[in-house]
Amino acid sequence: QVQLVESGGGLVQPGGSLRLSCAVSGSIFGFLGTAWYRQAPGKQRDFVAGFASSGSTTYADAVKGRFTISRDSAKRTVYLQMNSLKPDDTAIYYCRSGINWGQGTQVTVSS
Repeated sequence: QVQLVESGGGLVQPGGSLRLSCAVSGSIFGFLGTAWYRQAPGKQRDFVAGFASSGSTTYADAVKGRFTISRDSAKRTVYLQMNSLKPDDTAIYYCRSGINWGQGTQVTVSS
């Protein structure tokens, strides 16, 4: 059993930054397999960033160069640092591990 709890969302102006956190409990393998997704209003849920089993990172083209995924094993927490935010980044951001999903945290980019 793996549990994931996202936090750190909020309202930010275009060009601003936010850091999302995903606290993971349960299997260490659930922690290692964690990735970030997002779902904008009226859109499907899309992959944003994640770790391969090797620990290497991968990013969606839309966020590459602006977002950075990282993790702290001691804290069992996965982070998504989001810089140079755009209105198109507005979405609910979800943490995923296998078939397990967090409840999401809302990110709104608006003036």
